[in-house]
Amino acid sequence: MSTEKTPSSASSSSSYVFCKGFNGLDKVLLRDARGSSAEVYLYGGHVTSWKNEHAEELLFLSSKAIFKPPKAIRGGIPICFPQFGSLGTLDQHGFARNRFWTIDDCPPPFPTNTLNKAFVDLILKPTEDDIKIWPHSFEFRLRVALGPGGDLMLTSRIRNTNIDGKPFSFTFAYHTYFSVSDISEVRVEGLETMDYLDNLQKKERFTEQGDALTFESEVDKVYLSTPTKIAILDHEKKRTFVLRKDGLPDAVVWNPWDKKAKAMSDFGDDEYKHMLCVEAAAIEKPITLKPGEEWKGRLELSTVPSSYCSGQLDPRRVLQGS
Repeated sequence: MSTEKTPSSASSSSSYVFCKGFNGLDKVLLRDARGSSAEVYLYGGHVTSWKNEHAEELLFLSSKAIFKPPKAIRGGIPICFPQFGSLGTLDQHGFARNRFWTIDDCPPPFPTNTLNKAFVDLILKPTEDDIKIWPHSFEFRLRVALGPGGDLMLTSRIRNTNIDGKPFSFTFAYHTYFSVSDISEVRVEGLETMDYLDNLQKKERFTEQGDALTFESEVDKVYLSTPTKIAILDHEKKRTFVLRKDGLPDAVVWNPWDKKAKAMSDFGDDEYKHMLCVEAAAIEKPITLKPGEEWKGRLELSTVPSSYCSGQLDPRRVLQGS
C-alpha cells in the first residue's frame, strides 16, 4: 500500500509517495516528470536508489544488504554522523545511519530551487539512549530532492539545540556508493595533487600524483581540502558522474577489493568490481557548533554522457565549467 503525500510546507505541486520497503520498513519514493526517481528509507534517512529517466540504477546497493535494524544498509548513501569511521568513541560512522528518522512536514524555510518539485524533508533528533553515548541535543534536517534534469540533491542542516550552553563537534560524510560497470575501467578526476590520509597506512599523510585516480587494489583514502567538483568516469557505460559539494571540504575514496569484500557478510564476494565510494565529507577539521548555530552541507549528483576514449568529454572542462 502506498499513499501520496503533499507536504504542507511545499507548493501544491511538490509530492512524494510513502510506502513499505524491504522487511516492512517505511520508505519514500520521489519521481520527476521525466521519469528519474529516488527512494529514501526512513531507517537511516538512507537514499537506497537513484535512477535516471531510462530507469537505470546509478547507486550501488549490495545484493546482500541487510534491511534489518540495527544493521546499517550496505550501499546507497549512508549518512555518517556525528562521527566518521572510528574517529571517536562511537560505533563505526556514528548512529544517524541506524536510527529511524521521521518526515518533517514543516521544516524551517531555506533557499531552494523552486524547480525541484520532487523532494522530501526528514528530521532526526536524539533519543535518551543517544544522549547517553553522545551527550548533546541536536536537530538534523535532511532534504532529498530530484532536480528537473534528474540530479539528486541532499541538503543536511544540523543545529545545536543544547540548553546547557555547550558547543559540540562532529565529523560527517555522505558515504555515496556509485554503481560502476567495472572498477578497473573507472577513473576519478579532480583529486590530482591533493593531500590525503591513507587509512591503509595508519592515516599517514601523502600527496596524490598528478594523474587521474585509477583502481587496481584496495583503496581507503581521505582527500583533504578538495575542489567542490569531482568527476567519476565510467568508460564502459560511457557515463560520467559529477559530484558537487558545499560545506564539505574533504572527499573519501573507498573500495574494499576482494579480500575485504569476502570478509563482509552483507557484501557479495565480487561486488567490489561494480562499486566505488566517493564521499563528500568533513573529517580533518571537525565542525563545531555553539548552541543555536546551524551547519549546512550539500551534495549534488548528476550524470553526463561521455566517451573519454573518443574525446567527446574532456573531464577538465567538466570540472572547471559551471
